[in-house]
Formats: sequence, structure tokens, C-alpha cells
Amino acid sequence: MAMNYNAKEEAAAATAAAVVDGHPSGLGAMPGSSGGTGGGGGGVAGAVGAAVKSRKPDNTAFKQQRLPAWQPILTAGTVLPAFFVIGLIFIPIGIGIFVTSNNIREYEIDYTGTEPNSPCHKCLNVSWNSTPCNCTIYFTLDHPFESNVFMYYGLSNFYQNHRRYVKSRDDSQLNGDNNSLFNPSKECEPYRTSEDKPIAPCGAIANSMFNDTLTLYRIEPNETNPIPIHLTKKGIAWWTDKNVKFRNPVGNTKNLTVLFHGTSKPVNWPKPVYMLDSDPDNNGFINEDFIVWMRTAALPTFRKLYRLIEKKDNLLPTLPVGNYSLVITYNYPVHSFDGRKRMILSTISWMGGKNPFLGIAYITVGSICFFLGVVLLFIHHKYGNRNSSADIPN
Repeated sequence: MAMNYNAKEEAAAATAAAVVDGHPSGLGAMPGSSGGTGGGGGGVAGAVGAAVKSRKPDNTAFKQQRLPAWQPILTAGTVLPAFFVIGLIFIPIGIGIFVTSNNIREYEIDYTGTEPNSPCHKCLNVSWNSTPCNCTIYFTLDHPFESNVFMYYGLSNFYQNHRRYVKSRDDSQLNGDNNSLFNPSKECEPYRTSEDKPIAPCGAIANSMFNDTLTLYRIEPNETNPIPIHLTKKGIAWWTDKNVKFRNPVGNTKNLTVLFHGTSKPVNWPKPVYMLDSDPDNNGFINEDFIVWMRTAALPTFRKLYRLIEKKDNLLPTLPVGNYSLVITYNYPVHSFDGRKRMILSTISWMGGKNPFLGIAYITVGSICFFLGVVLLFIHHKYGNRNSSADIPN
């Protein structure tokens, strides 16, 4: 039956093509045509023309849509088990992720200073060119932080995802290209030159680099002075950024002061890029604080890794329960755009930092699928045995 059906289709297509080409086909002669040799010659010429001008696709399985196909038939026997399996898999996974996320220790301090009773309220109106303002916030940890502790700074209402802001950089310059160092990309405007010198690093991203200084102390009851907590500033950037994307310019010397001679610092920076750190492996374009800032955030509220507090003794927590103080050198202005600043202490797990959304999403999807499975099972059990052999009208 399939072959007869295809043959009929092909015959109909050939007839339609012949009609479109202006050479209708048929068993009899057209009215008014002669049956002589001239008529026969015209018929042959018409047939040849129809064959040449035909737009009929090739007689292949692909072009004639005769390829084998599989279409699932959704029945109660296939849909119900799928809903129940998805529910039984997703719900335990979601519970595990949610519990793991809740076991992550996290402590957050907002030090913007908008509240009049905040210790940093006196620093609220600081500007880029003003004298640094210092403030201290005291806090207490009620639970110990057992593993390595990651110290973040967070900003709110700061749109690093703005198109012009994201494009305002010169990756060739950041990769150590000497030509781009002294002739930055025009994408960096208006932070391309300063005092008739090229800016290094150029662009709005580098110009707005976060420059608050955060120092953490532990207050012991029997100690007169607070005990400083060692904060590791290396190892906070992505390996590919540190070793591939960001490089210092090269020359006959390794002295960055000489290599960056003839360039100007970004407008809002208090010092040039070659004075970011005394460690030569963490100075210039390969400074890890700078590298972390240059990786722009996708949302207006974000956090970036600032320091790492490494666990030294396996028998003792990294940050035990007790009193602490956070000493802040308040340099970064956020009040002008209604932004906020915060410091976050956090541990991590196999799934990263604290993020309950993923666990809640798994539990929600699994619960919905399981609930739909129960509802459809009830409907199938109550109405599925009815006579369904009634003819469906065409």
C-alpha cells in the first residue's frame, strides 16, 4: 500500500509540474491540434521541456520524506512511571543539596555606614580623592568555622554588567602587549589617556577598582591587644586569569617602574599599577586583587573573593567561637549611587558556597512531578477502564 501511495503521489506531482511548465499531459490530444508529424514533434519537444524544467525533488528517501521515524505514544503506562521516577530522584537530591548548603557557615557584615549608629557612618561621604577614613566594627561568632574560610567583599546596586562598562578595557594591554600599553584601545574612552599619557590599565572597569582595606582581629579575654588573623592574598584569582590572560609587559629589565614608564595611573587610583604590591609575583597587571575585580559580575549585587584564611591545625577550628573586630580603611565611595558594601566570611563544600536555591529547585520540581503522578494515577484508575472504542468522527 505504501508503494502504491508513493506512485500515486509521484504521478500527481509530475502532472502538476507539467501543468505549471505549460505542457499539460493527457491521454488524448488537445482540442484543435493536428494528429500529423508536426503535432507529434511538438509533443516530444513539450515533453523534453517539461523534463528539463521540472522542479520535482529527487526520488530519494530523504527528499521524499520516506525515512524511518519513531514517535512516542504517551500512555498511562509510560507517563506515570516517568513522573514517579523523576520525583523519587529529584527530591532526595534536592534534600541533600539543601542540607549541604545549610551546613556551610556564613557571616556577613554590612559596613556601608548609612545608619547613624554605625561605626562607619563618619566615612559615608568619602570620595576618591579624599583622605582614607578608618572605622572598626566588633562582632561575635556564635558557631566555629572549621575548614578554610573565604573572605569576600560584596557590593550592591553596582552594575558591572552595563554594556559600555564591560567593553571599557583593553585585553591586549592587560596581556602585556607593549604596543597596546602605549596605544590603548579606543574602547577605553574616556579613561584612555590622562595628562597626555596612556593610562595603564585603561578603561572604566580598572578605574573603578575596589580599594577598601579589610583587616580581621581576634579579641582574646586574657590579651591586651587583639590578635591579627593572617589573611592570604595569593591564590584568590582563577589560574587561567593569573597565568594566561593577565601578564606584565616585557623588556630588558624586570623592573616594573621602568616598564611602565611613560604611562599614567587610572584617574581614581591613589597609586600606579606597579605599586599595588611589594611582592613582584603579585604586582602590576598580575596583582590578584586587580584580576579578581576585572572579572565582571553578571548581577548588580555580587561578591568577590578578597582573602583566604587557611586552616593550620586539624584539631582546632579556623575561626573559633569568640569576639572579633573588623578594621576597615574606608576608601571606596558607594553612597553617591545608593550602593552598599559588606564583608562576608564563608566556608565552602563540594558544591561551592552557600546557595539554597539549587536544592529548593530540585525539591520543587520533584514534588510537582510526584504530585502530578498521583493525580494522573487517580484519574487513570477511575476513568481509564471506560469503553474507549467509540468511533472518532473524521
